[in-house]
Amino acid sequence: MCGITGFIGEEKIVYDIMSGLLTLQHRGQDSAGIVTFKNTFHTKKGLGLVNEVFNEKHIERLCGNVGIGHVRYTTHGTGDIINAQPITTNYPFGISMVHNGNVTNFKKMNKALYEDYHVLPTSSNDLEILLYTFAAELKNKDLKNIKVDDIFDAVKQTQQKIEGAYAVISVIANYGLLAFNDPNGIRPLILGKKVTKKGAVYGFASESITFNHLGYEIVKYLAPGEIIFIDNKHKVHSAAGFAEKQHFCSFEYIYFAREDSVFYDKNVAGRRVRMGNFIAKQIIEAGLKPDVVIDVPASGYFAASGLAESLGIPYHRGLVKSNYIGRSFIASKQSERENIVKQKLNPIKKAIEGKKIVVVDDSIVRGTTSKRIVQILKNAGAKEVYFVSAAPPVVNPCVYGIDMSAKTELIAANLSIEETRKYIGADALFYLKPEDLKKLFKNIGICDACFTGNYPAGNVEEMLQDIEDEKKQMRLSFH
Repeated sequence: MCGITGFIGEEKIVYDIMSGLLTLQHRGQDSAGIVTFKNTFHTKKGLGLVNEVFNEKHIERLCGNVGIGHVRYTTHGTGDIINAQPITTNYPFGISMVHNGNVTNFKKMNKALYEDYHVLPTSSNDLEILLYTFAAELKNKDLKNIKVDDIFDAVKQTQQKIEGAYAVISVIANYGLLAFNDPNGIRPLILGKKVTKKGAVYGFASESITFNHLGYEIVKYLAPGEIIFIDNKHKVHSAAGFAEKQHFCSFEYIYFAREDSVFYDKNVAGRRVRMGNFIAKQIIEAGLKPDVVIDVPASGYFAASGLAESLGIPYHRGLVKSNYIGRSFIASKQSERENIVKQKLNPIKKAIEGKKIVVVDDSIVRGTTSKRIVQILKNAGAKEVYFVSAAPPVVNPCVYGIDMSAKTELIAANLSIEETRKYIGADALFYLKPEDLKKLFKNIGICDACFTGNYPAGNVEEMLQDIEDEKKQMRLSFH
């Protein structure tokens, strides 16, 4: 999972790109990069946060009225600088690209590119597979007279060859800004517009908050497989692309997206409140009488508030989070995750001591964080701890860009709910029911593969085997 932006309009568009990346920093902290175009591509990439990678000197150099940006959370390949995005090629002419997602037939397409087009990707980033597949399809056209329909046809051919989840933004040198997503629309991509004295400025971003921050209006949420191209005269062209049934990632609503974002007219915060409403019914049916509801900051807040409202008991802030510690969920090693949890959360003893506590987290993936939180609360004097996951049990790996990969790492895939409760040390444990999740998104086709095993795209057995092999290789490299 990553954050992507792309804009075309006014000179010095880099300011909007960088501001957009700052709004999406929660989607990835491994690296950041920007490419702009004016006569040639201007590039700056680096490891770390946006404010660590860019300074005034870089901003001055990144000239042009069109460009793309990326913040990376590593799910495929290494976290080295060579894998940072954007990635640019001059084959068959200048194309620079960013993406959010995961190509699941990486090995197959890597081999096909080499055998069919003699292209050898230089990194382990799956974006290169998308970039060179699209470039190879475009090469078959009349390069001296490229038309919009040629670009759309090259994208459609790419969509039929590349499996997995991907939202893509690309600068095509001297032509314009291109955006498209995978046939199932698994990853989010939104088109925005701002009218200035000099004319219209268009942008694409992973979340609506980018446009809220920059003063753009939201034009539309891209449909599955949809292609949009904005030419150098700022004319918007669109095509249906290669599309199948929508399977938008439900984890965007549960955890990954910022709570003030909106996808397909459904507010993330509002969906999380409803999750809490549903789980409250289970607590009532269990006959429990908790004194207070608290959240695991910050993604558990809205589910906790909805649960407290439905139970008719107070919500209090019972845990304080350090804002200077990273997200434990996206740390790459178990030891890193455990260390982050220890440093990140501290209890407010007065709100906890002697009380029966309901503590709400967005999900339980490996169980590391949950176990530590229960220990923190009981050490602070909690009488009983009832743990709530605002997501259903995660029993299958995500192969589309969220690092919950190997099944052996997923606690719910290996232990029953009662066994999990005992492992984390809680007095009771509740998950959102999968059927309640579906009720929340009746009008949106969602991907719930990590809860149900219903993978919408790709060869599942092959994907899962590749993930297990990659995890084994990573474990060996750590030793």
